[in-house]
Amino acid sequence: MTKKYSLSMLILSVFLLFSCENGKKAQKTSAELKSISGNEISVPPFNADSAFSFVAAQTAFGPRVPNTAAHQKCALYLQNKLRGYADTVMVQEFQMRAFDGTILNGKNIIASFNPKNEKRIFLSAHWDSRPFADHDPDAANHKTPIDGANDGASGVGILIELARLLQIQKAEMGVDIILFDLEDYGTPEFAPRTANSENTWALGSQYWSLNPHYPNYNAQYGILLDMVGAKNAVFRMEYFSMLYAPQIVKDVWKTAATLGFSDYFLLENGSSVLDDHYFINRNSQIPTIDIIQHDSKMASGFYEHWHTLNDNLQNIDKETLNAVGLVVTQVVYQER
Repeated sequence: MTKKYSLSMLILSVFLLFSCENGKKAQKTSAELKSISGNEISVPPFNADSAFSFVAAQTAFGPRVPNTAAHQKCALYLQNKLRGYADTVMVQEFQMRAFDGTILNGKNIIASFNPKNEKRIFLSAHWDSRPFADHDPDAANHKTPIDGANDGASGVGILIELARLLQIQKAEMGVDIILFDLEDYGTPEFAPRTANSENTWALGSQYWSLNPHYPNYNAQYGILLDMVGAKNAVFRMEYFSMLYAPQIVKDVWKTAATLGFSDYFLLENGSSVLDDHYFINRNSQIPTIDIIQHDSKMASGFYEHWHTLNDNLQNIDKETLNAVGLVVTQVVYQER
């Protein structure tokens, strides 16, 4: 996840007028999700154990820092895994300059399903991990790379599991899964701030939003997953998501409530977050939302172990993966 610049809370009208069910106690399995939208639909069963295994496979390479062997090995793993599921897989190779002048070699990995269908949606997450544990409580660790199990790998794990489901049972919509690179190499806390510091984050999505994998690529909307695997995570309605894509937020949060996940998907306005979706909305004009954990009780405003060495596999919770995975799976398969 990028360094998120939490701006002052901006009050938005809450127009999401739907009732919430009994939170986590009312959770359903995919096998039960047949007619939530009013139409009979078949939704394949999302498997949280499978999603967790995909998270574990990424972290097993070690920190996925650009320009390292672990980064290259993980890229090959993700490409090969997605090629086993998707109709087509494209790797968008590019170079971007980091905050310190380092030239970073990036790979955006795009898996497509129903590629001839012009009516499309895209789902995304970032697969690189932070080269600096600059929020670790021990200052000696601030220049140490992190595993990024939650901050990056959790969203990717959910999307690979969804790719597996899409291979088994096609959705009616065309679906693109985009794994962005070079998201988390932004200016660290120990480096001087400049006027360009905010633009040193989300480099892969910045590149893609200006240079899509196909000329004139368009989608009905996009959903970004970031930090979606921590125990007892909560997801508020992020400011830029509400600014650019309020109807998509409404639909996703309504689906979550209907499935019994209102304890995760809170009907509350959240802070603004400078993440991949911001640049996509700004540059591509594709309405895109961010499902991201925000914790106002934490000094950082985010996940307890955000940008620390404790963002590792032991702090990934299958119940959270299941909640987010079920919601996103339902949203995809109910699209017509």
